[in-house]
Amino acid sequence: MRTPTFLAGALVARVGDEAAGPALLLTGFALAGSTAEASALLAAVSVSAALGGPVLGALLDGAARPGRLLAGALVLYAAGLTLVLAGLGRLPFAVTVATAVLTGLAGPALSGGWSAQLPQVAGDRLSRANALDTMTFGAAALAGPALAGGAAEALGAPTAVVLAAALVASATPAAWLLPARERAGDGHTGRAPHGRAEPAAAPPLMRPAPVLRVLVSGTRAVLRNRSLVRATRTSVVTCVAQGMVTACVPLLGERVLGGAGRGAVLLSCTAVSALVANALLARFPPALSPDALVRAGALVQAVAPALALTGGPVALVAAFLVAGLGEGPQLTALFAVRHRESPEHLRGQVFTTGASLKITGFALGAAAAGPLAARSLPAALTAATAVALLAAVGGRR
Repeated sequence: MRTPTFLAGALVARVGDEAAGPALLLTGFALAGSTAEASALLAAVSVSAALGGPVLGALLDGAARPGRLLAGALVLYAAGLTLVLAGLGRLPFAVTVATAVLTGLAGPALSGGWSAQLPQVAGDRLSRANALDTMTFGAAALAGPALAGGAAEALGAPTAVVLAAALVASATPAAWLLPARERAGDGHTGRAPHGRAEPAAAPPLMRPAPVLRVLVSGTRAVLRNRSLVRATRTSVVTCVAQGMVTACVPLLGERVLGGAGRGAVLLSCTAVSALVANALLARFPPALSPDALVRAGALVQAVAPALALTGGPVALVAAFLVAGLGEGPQLTALFAVRHRESPEHLRGQVFTTGASLKITGFALGAAAAGPLAARSLPAALTAATAVALLAAVGGRR
């Protein structure tokens, strides 16, 4: 597989993933009429990643054909979104939330699980490929919410969920085609086609029994590395703030922009500026180290909810544009730290564990901010600002 095919598959899957959150949020808000229940649905599909990410990472690190495992996860995720939609308004809300929790187990496949396979595809062009891979997150964050919001406005919020599930499922062939790992002792020369050096071969296919042991090894690899601990902590706490802001989006759209569906477009504003910021960083590398850039990204994102407090459509759009200026570079820097610090045989688990923790942080933020925003939108935005500032300050230790 060539890098463009890898990136195309990642982009389509991530567009579907980025559309899924706003689509579920808008669908829950439309059918339940409650910000609290809508944010609970979004939190449910996210929070289970805390378990799904590490397990998926361990399995990916031991799989001879990791692409086929990723393909299966994509199918499960798409099917789960469809079941959540089918249950809304027809089954007890608790059952629908439980279905969303199960669906979220496969969520890290679309983020860290996919990115962890990049060294096998990119070879000695990893640095540039990493920047491009990060940009797919920005592009997906731009297209996904816009598609969800547009579909919700034009065809109804449930249609947006169907669209998200279809996009995730359509990335399955690209995942299936990811290259196999070479097993130890197979006589492989260690060279890729055209003479490019390949990453070191992964360990043989893992049997089910050692999965727990590998999970512990991957967690230790993060906890024993100060750079990984600091970057992970900062990014996770920042994601709590992001979840809090996202939970406010339907109300911001309804009160300021004239429609809850229009609020989802604000997330695309964040993606636009994130994409531009990453493009500039790829062209003009910053003097800051990746570790410092992770912290700086959190600080910039603290400005966004504070700016949104001023009210008015212009200030609101500006707030979400500012958020992207911090979010995009922070993600690129985070991936650079992970690629630099991760042991080769545990890279998949480091990426998926990090992704699962971030998703869980996002879910906790969304769950906390939903009820708070229903009572006081300014209070929810103020809390998001405080959490982002905490991420920036805490990342220095």
